[in-house]
Amino acid sequence: MKYLLVIGDGMADDPIPELGEKTPLQYANIPTMDMLASAGTLGSAMTVPEGMQAGSDTAILSIYGYDPRKYFSGRAPLEAASKDVKLAPGDIAYRCNMITVEDSDIPFDDKKILSHSSGAISGEESDALVSDLFNTPEFKKAAEKIKVRIYLGSSFRHILVQKKPNEEGLMLIPPHDHLDEPLGQHLPHGCGNAAALENLIRLSHKILNNHPINVKRRACGKLPANCIWFWAEGTAVDLPDFTEKYRKTGSVISAVPLCQGIGKLIGLKKVYVEGATGELYTNYEGKVDAAIEALETCDFATIHVEAPDECTHNGDLKGKIQAIEWIDSRILAPLLKKLKDNGTIFRLLLMSDHRTLISTRGHDSGPVPYVLYDSKEDRKTGKSFNEKEAENGEFLKDATQLMSLLFEE
Repeated sequence: MKYLLVIGDGMADDPIPELGEKTPLQYANIPTMDMLASAGTLGSAMTVPEGMQAGSDTAILSIYGYDPRKYFSGRAPLEAASKDVKLAPGDIAYRCNMITVEDSDIPFDDKKILSHSSGAISGEESDALVSDLFNTPEFKKAAEKIKVRIYLGSSFRHILVQKKPNEEGLMLIPPHDHLDEPLGQHLPHGCGNAAALENLIRLSHKILNNHPINVKRRACGKLPANCIWFWAEGTAVDLPDFTEKYRKTGSVISAVPLCQGIGKLIGLKKVYVEGATGELYTNYEGKVDAAIEALETCDFATIHVEAPDECTHNGDLKGKIQAIEWIDSRILAPLLKKLKDNGTIFRLLLMSDHRTLISTRGHDSGPVPYVLYDSKEDRKTGKSFNEKEAENGEFLKDATQLMSLLFEE
């Protein structure tokens, strides 16, 4: 028996007026997902524990069976693990986003955050910008004063590590949850270290705003990466081994450092797929091939697709629907065909990790639909894969049960 987990990041949503009060999952053409829902067990699960912030960090820990209330110390340490960044006791890791703040002749605090990813800036441009920033004498001096070091992410995502700061009371805000809002109210606050981090953010805008790369990006009609933003702070975390926990070996196929990092920390093998971007246009077929190959030597494989979440953060409803349909036609359909052609007996868990709402362009902690499918069975329920029908199925208040259900424990 082989086992698969397919996560469509942020697929789940609320009803949308433009879609006739349907959700993107209800509106999209997803025959393979609907087949799985009809043949398998459809339900909904709370992946984000009550009182915790909705995000892929807490949600995916839950899905893998690791209670975030016990094991979550921040998102950045999970991402740092994917880059082999070692955190010493007392060190703090931060996510350092390359963001876009509006071009206007108004005070910095009044400028709005236009994009949490600088319009999905390329890794080459992003690395060059942040390298130049940290090598600019004024910025370098300020960074060294508070003992921070940057680790390049080759995307809009970088990792900042600070040596043993006083973080008591520190408040940092995710940029993707406050798009089109004035940034002043969301700057770091709560302690002295927050003021130092805020100073770096302000300096970054001063230095990056008219950087040659950003001048060229504007000329090409692209958003500038004219500011950095710190969030998702946390300390080193130690997670129990997945194979010891479930007696299954496994692999993770994702373009996103968070998923790669969680996988590495729990002992799952990271599988590199050329052309996997974490955006709408990614190598869907390559992820399928990688999963089939991984299952030749291990029991379990995860395929994670970031595109629905990124499209939602960008306010791109059409893109979100397209991403969902491509997960159906370019991930699930060929994956099932290859498995069945190979004569593989398997169980598959399909789900959204959390809700990401077009109405807010941010995450939401409501229940998400899941389906458990067994290739040996067809329950013929006639159900479809969407939020409304899932609500009528089994409800899991604690999503940490899902892996045990997948593995029939």
